[in-house]
Parts: sequence; C-alpha cells; structure tokens
Amino acid sequence: MTGGEGHAARMDGVYRGQRHIYDLTRKYYLLGRDRLIDELTPPVGGHVLEIGCGTGRNLIAAARCWPGAKFHGIDISEEMLKTARAAIAHAGLTRRVSVAQADATGFDPNALFRTASFDRIFQSYTLSMIPDWQGAIREAMCHLSTYGSLHIVDFGQQEDMPDWFRAALFAWLARFHVEPRALLIEAAREAANDAGARLAVTRLYRGYAWALRLDKRPR
Repeated sequence: MTGGEGHAARMDGVYRGQRHIYDLTRKYYLLGRDRLIDELTPPVGGHVLEIGCGTGRNLIAAARCWPGAKFHGIDISEEMLKTARAAIAHAGLTRRVSVAQADATGFDPNALFRTASFDRIFQSYTLSMIPDWQGAIREAMCHLSTYGSLHIVDFGQQEDMPDWFRAALFAWLARFHVEPRALLIEAAREAANDAGARLAVTRLYRGYAWALRLDKRPR
C-alpha cells in the first residue's frame, strides 16, 4: 500500500461514521471558512477548486455565494465524497459543482474535471490533516491560472490564547489525526516565492486560525 493509499484508508476509517454528523459538529470550531468563501471573488465563468472538500459544505456555500462560477472539489476519502455528492444533488447544484476522489499532493485537473487550471483554489482546514502538507501547497500552486489565487484557512498556533487552551485543543485535535502546522506561514512564503506570487497573512481570533492568500503575478 502506498502512502497515498494508506492515508486514504485512514481517512475513510475516520469518516465512515463521522461523515453523517461532520458539519453539525465542526461548525463550532472550524472558524474562518465563510470569511474565506466571501473573499474568493472568482471571475464570471471561472473555475474554482476546493482541495479536501469533505462533505461538500464549503462548495455548496461558495456556489451559492458566487453563482457565476463553476466549482470543483477533490478529497482523498471516498466516504466523505458519498456525503458530498448527495448534498450537492439535494442543493440542486450538480450542473455547477462536481467532485472527484484524488490526492491533494498529486492530481490531474484535465482528467478529473476537463479543465487545465483554476482561477481560485482553496484549502479549508485540510493542511492540518495531510501528511505531506507542504506538497499539497506546491501542487495547488501548480494548477492556478495566470492570475489565480490560493486561499488557505487552518488552525494557527493559538498565539494569544492561554497555554491551557492551546494544550487542550491540540490534544483533542490529535485524536482525529489533526496537527496544526507551526511552519505553515513559512512554507506558504516559500511556495509564493517559487511561483512568483504575493503572500498575505491574517491571524484570526487571537491566533486560533490563520488565513493565507497567495496571488500569482505574471513574470
């Protein structure tokens, strides 16, 4: 079994039961997701990709927020995608939203969605669950259009939170194979430099979450 297959099996195991209650439980602590969606501003007729789309919650919200764009999502867990496909169909968005099983660290947009690149890509609380999370950032940058942007929101390091809160949160997250990435900003800065992109970082809720945006600039 390859590393990617092992991670897929692990995530299917985690979410086989949780997928039915995931959105209900996560809305209280996955903060900053709707802020990210509001800031996507995709062009009319543009293509938007969510990496780690899970249940489809963010894709549906984004498609409703930006009706002029087309949305796509990938996830390594086929179990989560079962819920996503059902939710997208229930929302009446199957013509504008499509999902597929794929690894965030290596995927082919043409094979999956018949598009060469994306105007916007976003990763919402996924990098803290991907073993090769730096590779996932680099892969996303490779699939942006000329003026595209990558949007990330994930757990911060709780910079202004009490020590007990940080310790309790990190211990609880570890039970679900979630590890906030202390070097996220540094890795994003390196990816931005490599791609000739501009990086903007916003610390949210006293460092509870970090919001990052990488805007490509033609060389």
